[in-house]
Amino acid sequence: MRIKPLQPGALQPEIRFVHEEIAKLVSNSQGQVKMIDDEGALLGPFPPMLQYPQFGVPALTFLRSLDNHATLAKNVREVAILTVGGFYGARFELYAHEIMAKAFGIEPGIIATLAAGGSPYGLNEQESIAHDIAHSLVTGHIVPASTYKHAVNLLGQDGVAELFFLVGGYCLVAMLLNGFDIPAPDFN
Repeated sequence: MRIKPLQPGALQPEIRFVHEEIAKLVSNSQGQVKMIDDEGALLGPFPPMLQYPQFGVPALTFLRSLDNHATLAKNVREVAILTVGGFYGARFELYAHEIMAKAFGIEPGIIATLAAGGSPYGLNEQESIAHDIAHSLVTGHIVPASTYKHAVNLLGQDGVAELFFLVGGYCLVAMLLNGFDIPAPDFN
């Protein structure tokens, strides 16, 4: 780990406000995931975002907009996020979203295959197209016309655009996690 969680009491007031807002949000939306340590510091991608607020706060605003304007089903979103996390091997992203995927009804075998960077059997049609698009994008390819057209038929034009932004947002999260070598929480 190249950056330590930032204790709330050591933060400047404006950054402390951002910290508290994030803490409230993750407690409400991802309560089953350990996102705050025993001293109250945020974990995962949040320490670098708070330590470098000139970059992190705009990134947080973008990521928050992905949640505020979400129209895709949560299971479809989680398949895309796990596809990104599995491709990059982002440990904290995989930790958090394996838990969330399970909470949204995705089967353990599918979660395991996505986390390992594979293409699982048993996805529904919307989950499958989300995986195909996410995989195409993280591997540096243009989404094929037939895939795009099929995605628009399944998810709608706005849903496909949301999926593109979601994949890009979680690529950013994966880059931060991997660049700062941020692990999943230790439960020993």
